[in-house]
Amino acid sequence: MAVAELKETVLQLTLNEGFDPISGEFILKQKRFNNVKPDVTADQLFNTANAFISVQQNELYSVNRRDVLDIHEEEA
Repeated sequence: MAVAELKETVLQLTLNEGFDPISGEFILKQKRFNNVKPDVTADQLFNTANAFISVQQNELYSVNRRDVLDIHEEEA
């Protein structure tokens, strides 16, 4: 039987840096914060994202949590 073991949690913020007049699409930039505590709640991550955005000149486009799992066969 396979098991999944949480190895890493990453907070990823996508910022809107403006509008590209040629393509007509948003210019998006990502910032990642590694070594996030795995037991952090969605509210805590969202509050952290908002605190970060408060000192940025670009607006927040999205907040994502990325969990990296190691999937392997369970040892007997």
